[in-house]
Amino acid sequence: MEMESDVFDKLDLQLLSALEVNGRASFSRIGAVLGVSDQTVARRYRRLCAEGGLRVVAVLDSDALGLDHWTLRLRCVPDSAETIAEALAKRPDTSWIGLASGGTEIVLGTRPRNAGDRDDLLLGKLPRTPRLLEIRAYQKLHRFFGGPQGWLQKFSALAPDQIEALTPDPVPDPGPARIDPEDEPLLAVLERDGRATYPELQRATGRSESAVKRRLATLIASGAIYIDCEYHAETVGHPMMAALWLTVAPAALHSVGEALAAHAPIAHVSATAGPTNVTATAVVRSTSDLYDYVSGPLGHLEGVQHVEATPYLRNVKQLTYRPRPR
Repeated sequence: MEMESDVFDKLDLQLLSALEVNGRASFSRIGAVLGVSDQTVARRYRRLCAEGGLRVVAVLDSDALGLDHWTLRLRCVPDSAETIAEALAKRPDTSWIGLASGGTEIVLGTRPRNAGDRDDLLLGKLPRTPRLLEIRAYQKLHRFFGGPQGWLQKFSALAPDQIEALTPDPVPDPGPARIDPEDEPLLAVLERDGRATYPELQRATGRSESAVKRRLATLIASGAIYIDCEYHAETVGHPMMAALWLTVAPAALHSVGEALAAHAPIAHVSATAGPTNVTATAVVRSTSDLYDYVSGPLGHLEGVQHVEATPYLRNVKQLTYRPRPR
């Protein structure tokens, strides 16, 4: 894959890729790996934040923690989708939201922390939402690609030795992935800013800086959380996104999922329970690229029985929610 952007260049892609490997790496560490000064890294980082939509935040890994993860398709009366999407975006349990199908459909991911939160949304709030015509729910059964595996790795912007130099130091025996009640103040800060400094985390938690450093390293090493990046896909020359809904023969489910995980356009793919049994997100340069992918690599996979592609009109929420200027 190649990056084509009028504003951002290869160094920007390398910086984004470095943050995908280690979102908390210092500018000096990133600069040393990329062969530029830490001032250059800081300047590029600020520009990516201002113009490329970059945010670095901590995300709970629902797979590692054994939490439910649902993808929902909501069909709406045409003039209501944006209002409903904006309201859903303010909920802490929604992880991404897009408007699709000409503005008549909302596609969203939700990670309820417990069964009560799940039922509140699926059985309470949504069925009572006016102008909502249909709810289709897909429960994630298995992740083939996505989450801590960043899509930018498919650009191969970093050499293997650069990735190794950026990878966080190992933690001996981090134990099972779990979130303790005393971790909540730490996570509250990191979910807003994954690069928050240790003094900031110390003030938020009331724990010593060394204790905060150890606990954060353990949370990441155990897989309970990962530090993720959001950014505008057009920053790397791929402005078009589409949800893919696949019906796959059960015997081919794993092989199709593994094959999709290796395809360059695929940013996320999971096996699901619901109206279809595989959901994926494709990120491409144009509608013709989407056609080439669906009719080519995807269409040729043995076991794929049906494919529906739903291009997004725009993202309402990626990892964080930023209200549109009025």
